[in-house]
Amino acid sequence: MLVTPSVSRPITRARPFLKWAGGKTQLLEQLTAHFPVELPAGRVTRYIEPFIGGGAVFFHVAQTYRVEEFFIADINDELVVAYTTVREDVASLLEVLAELQAHYFGLTATAQAEFFYQVRARYNSAQAGFDFSGYNSGWIERTAQIIFLNRTCFNGLFRVNSKAAFNVPFGDYKNPTICDAANLKSVSALLQRTRIRRGDFTICQEFVNADTFVYFDPPYRPISKTANFTSYSKYDFDDAAQLRLARFYRELHQRNAKLMLSNSDGGDNFLVQTYQGFNITRVKANRMINSNARKRGEIDELLITNYPERFAREVQLTFPD
Repeated sequence: MLVTPSVSRPITRARPFLKWAGGKTQLLEQLTAHFPVELPAGRVTRYIEPFIGGGAVFFHVAQTYRVEEFFIADINDELVVAYTTVREDVASLLEVLAELQAHYFGLTATAQAEFFYQVRARYNSAQAGFDFSGYNSGWIERTAQIIFLNRTCFNGLFRVNSKAAFNVPFGDYKNPTICDAANLKSVSALLQRTRIRRGDFTICQEFVNADTFVYFDPPYRPISKTANFTSYSKYDFDDAAQLRLARFYRELHQRNAKLMLSNSDGGDNFLVQTYQGFNITRVKANRMINSNARKRGEIDELLITNYPERFAREVQLTFPD
């Protein structure tokens, strides 16, 4: 059962509190143009995002349209810990983050790097024995560590190795915002009416009906043999998983749910053939996570929807804050 917010409407518009590989902030305008017409018309009652990541689309939808219920999920344990903690006890989280930020800013540049690696080591060493089964007070410190590492690591990435250890190096940023109190309070208020689950994309199945809009943003297929980045969790998302997702997409289509899926255009027609019969649109996006700056730049991404998109732009409505 969803929690009814007991706090006043936040003044600050909530935005992603974690930087995530493949985040959709830069694509929001293009994605919005392809939303189902039922969403701005107020005929979508439930929004579901089974690969939540940084949550840019979720935050946009939740604060722009009149949707009653929200369901977000991810197979990444750490993401579930972070979102749940922000929802359940943002005040305690902010206390820990404020202490981390004050300590970090009081260090020399060399000492900041040393402190980063100390936090990373503590975070990784605690992983094996950490209780991910349900929210507890230990989740506060771990979420603070996740946010700290995300804000101070190189390129703001979350990446793990085969042993699920966070392995991104120090980023050497000047005055990173570690404790963004206003945004985290706004995120917490928004999450009060949001179900949060840990699991793969099929975990949302029981909540999908004809009045639902589901946005899928799975780990992208690599655009080259050297561009593979699916290590945001210890679980691989290979072509077999992509095909399983496509079958699930077709199952939900039979329920008359409104579906949108994003993925990279690998240039081999794998996804075009896999989603044959649905609407497929190519959009431009900037890929910024390659460690080689010369290999970053504009690429084609695919938007796959199961509904007619004509008139989508004309019926966009603006609701008061």
